[in-house]
Amino acid sequence: MSNFDRNANHGYGAGFARAGTAEIDQGLRAYMLGVYNYMVLGLAVTGLAALGTNMLAVAQGAGKSIVLTPFGQAIYLSPLKWVVIFAPLAFVFFLSARANSLSAATARNLFLAFAAVMGLSLSTALIVFTGASVARVFFITSAAFGGLSIYGYMTKRDLSAFGSFLVMGVWGLVIAGVANMFLQSTGLQFALSILSVLIFAGLTAWDTQSIKDMYYAGDGWEVAQKKSVFGALSLYLDFINMFQALLSLLGDRRD
Repeated sequence: MSNFDRNANHGYGAGFARAGTAEIDQGLRAYMLGVYNYMVLGLAVTGLAALGTNMLAVAQGAGKSIVLTPFGQAIYLSPLKWVVIFAPLAFVFFLSARANSLSAATARNLFLAFAAVMGLSLSTALIVFTGASVARVFFITSAAFGGLSIYGYMTKRDLSAFGSFLVMGVWGLVIAGVANMFLQSTGLQFALSILSVLIFAGLTAWDTQSIKDMYYAGDGWEVAQKKSVFGALSLYLDFINMFQALLSLLGDRRD
């Protein structure tokens, strides 16, 4: 029987296949690099917003008793604190609901605005925990996130089966976390922190694989750019939530 797969026997076909694979690999690397660049930019905006808010909210620095400025009292002690707490969650819901109608540029700007709002919310960590422990947990989170994301990128195992289970876990964390704002149970908070680390560790690997798979859809430039932004948002949320959970477990609280 004749071999109709002519590319298998001709040098031109083999070279074409290798070139096609190389182009895909190069394009995928560029795409993933764009996702990680957006994510790192978002983390940088969050860090700067948290530091700036802390400088405006606290009258005295580390090593001394914390004294809040009028601005600090407004965002941490007045009813305005609920806006600070829930604004990031509202942002996520808005971005998710408008994902299909936003342009890539608008999605990018909203992501950076969200990162700044998250920094405002996370600025409380610099009051509750020592600066050294915040930095230490940040590097621990970075190392763990990097390893998990590499695993999600490199593994041949299909992680999609874990997706719905992990997303359900996130909703459970949100509901339990809101309830614990009123219960103030240290035991429940400890359990939620451990579950958060496990759930967002799994989501980091799963989201990375999902973002990688989205590249093969072969979308146009505008859609691909928007996917990069929303992919960065997913990984950013995984990092931030894992960081908060580890900080709760490993951070040194101020006296």
